[in-house]
Amino acid sequence: MELDETPQMLPPPPGSFIDREELVQHVGEFAVSQGYVVTIKQSKKERLVVLGCDRGGVYRDRRKAIDESSGEHLRKRKSGSRLTNCPFELVGKKEDGLWVLTVKNGSHNHEPMKDMSEHPSARRFNEKEVMLIKEMTEAGLKPRQILKRLRQTNPELLSTPKHVYNVKTKLRQGNLTVRRLKTLRLPSTNDGNSEPSTSSEPSWKKRYPPRVPNLIGGRFVDSHSSTYIDVLNPATQQVVAQVPLSTGEELKAAVFAAKRAFVSWRSTPITTRQRIMFKLQELIRRDIDKLANDITTEQGKTLKDAFNDVSRGIELVEHACGMANLHMGDYIPNISNGIDTHSIREPLGVCAGICSFNFPAMIPLMMFPIAVTCGNTFILKPSERAPGACVHLAELAMEAGLPNGVLNIIHGSNDIIDAICDDEDIKAVSYVGSDAPGMYVHARASVNSKRVQTNVGAKSHAVVMPDVNIDATINALVSAGLGSAVQRCTAISTVIFVGGSKSWEDKLVERAMALKVDAGTEPGVDLGPVTSKQVKERISRVVQTFVDNGARLLLDGRRILVPKYELGNFVGPTILTDVTEDMDCYKEEILGPVLLCMQAGSLDEAISIVNRNKHGNGASIFTSSCATGRKFQFEIESGQVGLNVAITAPLPLFSFTGSKAGFTGDINFYAKAGREFYTQIKTVTTQWKDLTTNGISTSVNTEYTPSTNSEELHALQSMDFQSNDVSLGLHLRDFSNGEEGVSLPLHHHINSHQGVTVSLPLHARDFTSSDGESLVDQSQDLPSSDGIPALDGSQWTLF
Repeated sequence: MELDETPQMLPPPPGSFIDREELVQHVGEFAVSQGYVVTIKQSKKERLVVLGCDRGGVYRDRRKAIDESSGEHLRKRKSGSRLTNCPFELVGKKEDGLWVLTVKNGSHNHEPMKDMSEHPSARRFNEKEVMLIKEMTEAGLKPRQILKRLRQTNPELLSTPKHVYNVKTKLRQGNLTVRRLKTLRLPSTNDGNSEPSTSSEPSWKKRYPPRVPNLIGGRFVDSHSSTYIDVLNPATQQVVAQVPLSTGEELKAAVFAAKRAFVSWRSTPITTRQRIMFKLQELIRRDIDKLANDITTEQGKTLKDAFNDVSRGIELVEHACGMANLHMGDYIPNISNGIDTHSIREPLGVCAGICSFNFPAMIPLMMFPIAVTCGNTFILKPSERAPGACVHLAELAMEAGLPNGVLNIIHGSNDIIDAICDDEDIKAVSYVGSDAPGMYVHARASVNSKRVQTNVGAKSHAVVMPDVNIDATINALVSAGLGSAVQRCTAISTVIFVGGSKSWEDKLVERAMALKVDAGTEPGVDLGPVTSKQVKERISRVVQTFVDNGARLLLDGRRILVPKYELGNFVGPTILTDVTEDMDCYKEEILGPVLLCMQAGSLDEAISIVNRNKHGNGASIFTSSCATGRKFQFEIESGQVGLNVAITAPLPLFSFTGSKAGFTGDINFYAKAGREFYTQIKTVTTQWKDLTTNGISTSVNTEYTPSTNSEELHALQSMDFQSNDVSLGLHLRDFSNGEEGVSLPLHHHINSHQGVTVSLPLHARDFTSSDGESLVDQSQDLPSSDGIPALDGSQWTLF
């Protein structure tokens, strides 16, 4: 393996690693790229590892000194002599559960290797070859015969019979382990893919209950935390997984892995990054059944809603596949003489995303695909209530070819959120969730100079005019207001009936009672359980608060019982009417299958009610009048507007544009806004001139010679910048009024159309100083032209 560039033999960057194996692998890979090979000099597996250079620069000379006068010739050393005693040394030490790498001595006393295949480590057998050696030894083959067989499948094998003897000795001792440093020889096409497929059942799922791992530096690893949260099936209360409350050190390790991967990932062509996204969406389609089942099991929504969740996520990944088109900058040639200006978009660095429970697949996919395709690396914190789909997506991203460290997953709760907001290496934070936590994340991350975007406030309104089709509108309101157990930010929680709601109430209740409430896996189900018992109890308290404040309960679903799932967190469809603005509970989000009905005397009053609410996530109107719909569209103060349709998350061609209290931060999610959020603009101005041969003329006439000609007296003096014999200077005689040969000199006096003469001072002596003296008189104090130093082209700045 010949290195493309002359290596600099730099030491690997210090950092924290999840275990000893990752530390050694990181050092080994970095060393190969720098032209040297590391070896383990000392190891205490549970505490310490000392790494050194396997190629020193001092020959070990144990011979006696020879008198030069004797003329005795020195024996030449063999070309294969080993070099020893390189001072390079690294130390890996386990501290607080993580392995910390420090550089004790980063210098070498030898030249870098240009061809790594010359090193003895290039003759190391891989795991597959070791097993073949074992089988052929048991069959009675000799070392040379074994080597000959191995070279038939791998002609580039550099090992010798001596290495086969060494392997046989280890086999007799029962040692089948293979050093897992990066191999130094090029992989053979016959070797195949020895890595296990990530599409198979991961090992962490084979335990019961499964302990969800973190993803750090491309490896799924168990957390060192002793605290775990049970993930419960909302329909059965069965423990389906355990999520760790990861430590701060594990987050630091993930940030370090992301920061390390960013260096090479940002330089990866965007077309290559896009191809990984194409592969990712293909893999998500392949595993859509598994993902939907994970979502239903952990979050509770119906399988149909879970499929829709994943499908919307696929659309977001497909949008990331076309990021190159959105990534283009701007270019203006010759913005000034000989000067071009263009802008380019560059990634920010390490970004982070904090996800909520209600869309376990779509929310992660509205964050990391766009971020990594723009060249960033990403740290994802899934919801501790529904982490399974997020981890599965990470497995598919690795299978699609996403390099190690580009995507990392850290599980946790408040402490991890605080650490993400405070970490100085994280440049941007995306958040989707409830109001109070979202405001907290925005405030804390902004204080630490991060870009922030937060989608909060699951409260939207619908206005119903008297002229609509009743059946179609009822179906839309019930689906948007009660479907998915209303655990979504685009749900319609409040309906304002213009002209009164009496005529709507019976049909609304009848349609809501027809909804089937059951476990999400049951056929024909319309409403699944809410995500937790705490959420169910909060919904019950909010409904009771409405009743206590004077609202009328049309349909009560708080005490619904579902056969076979008596322990489930079920809340049936609930409808309240006579709700008013002064009820405190109306002003907040509910996140449950509760539909509030209000009344308004006119369209203007309905619009005012919507606009006075602090949430501006979305608003819809149902009407058959185009004029009414147009008025609503222009006057409503919501980020997303629906005309005869309920509010839905827009397709990725358009951004998710919540407003008011529904969004805080800098820029909205996905589409062009997503590109703006995850990139920064760099403006480049270029001028390509040979300043040495065709330099800029910098001679400036500093002397003033009085003239009796008034036109010459007040004409602007020219300053000519010579470049390739083209004068860049400006003089009044260079401008004409459209008639050939007629110049436009400036004069003292300009006559207005009213006959008033305006005198314009156009000479230094016409401007007075603060002391009332003419500035031209003060010029006598200036040094003469002989005292002014000569200027060269390097002292000029062109604007």
